[in-house]
Amino acid sequence: MKRIKVVALRRLFFLLAIVPAAVQQAATQVTLSGAPHVFLLDAKHLKETRQRIRDGDKSFTPALTELERDATRALAAGPFSVVNKNATPPSGDKHDYMSLAPYWWPNPKTPDGLPYVRRDGERNPEIGRIPNHGDMGRMCEAVETLALAYYFTGDETYAAKAGQLLRAWFLDPPTRMNPNLQYGQAVPGINTGRGIGLIETSGLPQVVDAIGLLAGSKDWTETDQRGLEEWFAKFLQWMLESKNGRDEAAAKNNHGTYYDVQVASFALFLGKTELAADVLRAAGPKRIAAQIEPDGRQPLELARTKSWGYSTMNLRGLMSLATLGERVRVDLWNYQSADARSIRKALDYLVPFTLDGQKWPHQQLGRLSPQALYPSLRLAALRYPDGPYRTLALKIPPEDPASRSRLLRPTLAEPKPVAK
Repeated sequence: MKRIKVVALRRLFFLLAIVPAAVQQAATQVTLSGAPHVFLLDAKHLKETRQRIRDGDKSFTPALTELERDATRALAAGPFSVVNKNATPPSGDKHDYMSLAPYWWPNPKTPDGLPYVRRDGERNPEIGRIPNHGDMGRMCEAVETLALAYYFTGDETYAAKAGQLLRAWFLDPPTRMNPNLQYGQAVPGINTGRGIGLIETSGLPQVVDAIGLLAGSKDWTETDQRGLEEWFAKFLQWMLESKNGRDEAAAKNNHGTYYDVQVASFALFLGKTELAADVLRAAGPKRIAAQIEPDGRQPLELARTKSWGYSTMNLRGLMSLATLGERVRVDLWNYQSADARSIRKALDYLVPFTLDGQKWPHQQLGRLSPQALYPSLRLAALRYPDGPYRTLALKIPPEDPASRSRLLRPTLAEPKPVAK
């Protein structure tokens, strides 16, 4: 009986060991075929762009040159670590991520300033005392830049640096982050962390795509790949099961949107396609229909003091969900509720304030930036060829030939004249 139990345990450990390896094998096979294992990025376009560069297409030279400049700067970045902070989380473990809520300030009515009070849209500079949020953002940006540079040039120097940054943040015992966000966006005098803090990991899907771009590099090993898969598996489980994670999943505004982007992205990375599909199928009624009015307004974003910024940000998140939906054959681009709530309606509501000079009728602290809608409008021109968006997108300033986006997605060609 004892021997049977030992054999059973060995089989269990064997299965646990080969699942990540199987995912790595699948990712490597996709990479060897020429298309990287990515989810928010366009794998087909990346493959075609890299081939055209190798074939001598000079139209990409300005963008590639600029990317390499960015990557060269990133070679000097970091390494970043969650343990690099003076504050200690309530757990006593500096490997736990920690941050302060940006829109909460000392209470002027109490001697000790507690409990903090909310001033929406006004960032409290105190949040800089705990650098985990900023360091994570810089890590994500540097890793993405380096991985893209490696993918397009094949220069192992970039892959080696990306691997160093990833191992420092996620894997190396002295510096790694514990896979939770229990202490994100704490409010002094009220709590030690909130579900809302999960908006601060919204850059991690970039990291997931960057890992796919590194596949095949001699500086990104199977051990590295397996370690990152194990980390994201634990973080995803925490997101799904913890109170903070459940609170964020229940959020009805941009926080709920970006929670779903993360869950779906991490699930796809781990080969959990059914989980990703379930989240994305639910996103139609749960996110699009619930957040967008029939006329395209996003009421919960319009209620903010930076209503333009939040409306455009949430639209980008919904478009990210639609992009992820393409990976599992869930069409959110054309999802429409019975009363016509849709991504297109949200975009249509915002366009006049970008192109027609209409005055934004809602509160917006600081300057309103029409440019915030440009990426969504250009993406809509590609995803809705039957709509007016191509013509509209051609009315905004053309993208700089040195823009990185030139490498990442198709450009908008001038429409062909109609024969008379």
